[in-house]
Amino acid sequence: MHLLAQQNISATPKTAIKLTSLEQAELSVQVPNWEVIVAEGIETLGRVFKVRNFVTAMEFANQISIIAEQGDHHPALLIEWGGVTVTWWSHSIGGLHLNDFVMAAKTDEIYSAL
Repeated sequence: MHLLAQQNISATPKTAIKLTSLEQAELSVQVPNWEVIVAEGIETLGRVFKVRNFVTAMEFANQISIIAEQGDHHPALLIEWGGVTVTWWSHSIGGLHLNDFVMAAKTDEIYSAL
């Protein structure tokens, strides 16, 4: 199994196929703290990260923005005192793709270095 966090990605093409439930389950092993959430009929991958304060929340979000730009794949971020909610999904296909799990793993690596 390839480590998700070590993979490089680019924007999810509109012709890409959404992951099946089985594929999602297999990939979830590498990002166990993330949850598949259906919002407005779209499967997303979300996690709430606890941080010390608002400044740390902003620093964490800024680090996520760097990997998002590098991969041309952008999450929804909710930044609050003490926490950051990160939600990944592939806008182009309206659901989950390998890219979302790769970015979740990369986000976990950033968090572990805080």
